[in-house]
Amino acid sequence: MLAADTFAVDFVCTACGATISALTNPSHCPQCEAPAPDHGFPTAEAVKIAAQNDRFRSTWGADFTIPGRIVMTRGVAALPCEAQVAIMVAVMQFSGFTGDNDPCRTHDFGIVTVAEGEGEVRLYWKIDLYDTELAYGSPDPADPKVTRRVLTIMFPSDY
Repeated sequence: MLAADTFAVDFVCTACGATISALTNPSHCPQCEAPAPDHGFPTAEAVKIAAQNDRFRSTWGADFTIPGRIVMTRGVAALPCEAQVAIMVAVMQFSGFTGDNDPCRTHDFGIVTVAEGEGEVRLYWKIDLYDTELAYGSPDPADPKVTRRVLTIMFPSDY
């Protein structure tokens, strides 16, 4: 039991889904005793944001319960239509999140490679969370009522 004047954070066990309230990231789940992953258990807020980011990205913004925009840099917009369709599909289907490429566990960044002409092109995608006016960061990133997502598709040189 934590004292009333402490500030506990809710973490989520990646093995059993239990919520763990603690002052710091625990090394094991007290419910199932699973060890924490290399980068620790994600916070409950990160799990919620990741689910929302996944819904926004995998529906290409068509899930209106998670509002936002999808934009691309000029260089990406100049690619042929076939390449842009391949990029859209690759971003929507991306699932390669690891502790190394997603340390905050919010599923807000990825790298995809798609065919373009006779070669391949490597692209980054990034989701940023803004307030409803798209002027500042969201006051509560886990609340879609006060958050607008902007998914940007870019070349690595644009990052």
